[in-house]
Amino acid sequence: MSAAVVLAAVFGGGVLLFARRFFSRRSAVQTLRYSTGMMRGKTIIVTGANSGLGKATAAELVKLQARVILACRDQQRAEAAAQEIRDEAGPEQGELVIKQLDLASLKSVHNFCEEIIKEEPRLDVLINNAGVYQCPYTKTEDGFEMQFGVNHLGHFLLTHLLLDLLKKSAPSRIVVVSSKLYKYGEINFDDLSSEQNYNKSFAYSRSKLANLLFTHELAKRLEETGVTVNSLTPGIVRTNLGRHINIPLLAKPVFNLVSWAFFKTPLEGAQSSIYLACSPDVEGVSGKCFANCKEEELLSKATDDAVAKKLWDISEVMVQLTKQSRKTIFKR
Repeated sequence: MSAAVVLAAVFGGGVLLFARRFFSRRSAVQTLRYSTGMMRGKTIIVTGANSGLGKATAAELVKLQARVILACRDQQRAEAAAQEIRDEAGPEQGELVIKQLDLASLKSVHNFCEEIIKEEPRLDVLINNAGVYQCPYTKTEDGFEMQFGVNHLGHFLLTHLLLDLLKKSAPSRIVVVSSKLYKYGEINFDDLSSEQNYNKSFAYSRSKLANLLFTHELAKRLEETGVTVNSLTPGIVRTNLGRHINIPLLAKPVFNLVSWAFFKTPLEGAQSSIYLACSPDVEGVSGKCFANCKEEELLSKATDDAVAKKLWDISEVMVQLTKQSRKTIFKR
């Protein structure tokens, strides 16, 4: 094949990718606009807010004049992200607060919640955004497989410990970031920490399925409390979440071009999180899943009552919740 043919193919492919990037996909992804100041007086926690979806979500909510708490594991990276958000948000912005939170440590989750309850008079929105994606097999501080421990158990405990404050602040909202990859997950109650067998892809999918089952069960438990909970699937987004995926060196330029052309930007991917956090359209809506700011129909395994209840009960044991704390927060 001649060099001219190769160059023509590359150029033609580039043109098609360019057109796809700026026309086809952009017509399907709309960046919503809300009135400035609509979140004034509201306090919002965003986990994993130092990069990617979390940072984009926090930035937009600050522009709406919310008080946004960046709950991040790495203090230095959180401070750098906060400065970038402030610079971008302009003069009429809300307040940014940085709090240390390591979802791979139950002790850290407890410490974080104790500080929030002590210092914050209200909590209007909790956005469970942080996540670990397809990492090598590792365990959390408390001995859980990392993806299940961070993506599900850490947020499970965090939400539980903040529910009283959310109830006092009602109407309030909980937003859970899941993934369409939940479709490939299964809840194996005999091996939740993947000690018998570990596949990093399946482990991630299982943790995202757990997010949806958690949302399903929590919505039932929060009926008539004034607190709603909904989940979302953001789609494929260009973030550093995939840093554990090994891409051959020669393939990286192609991957980068494809991701630029076809993947959502963090701001585009964050639209459903922002929508569920502040839109009046979902006021009172609970127990649903959204994609591109529209309700999404889930597979039956993500709304299985028996599995959701069993996962909840086992999760309570795993994060060492006491009977008294259960009775205090949930009265069914």
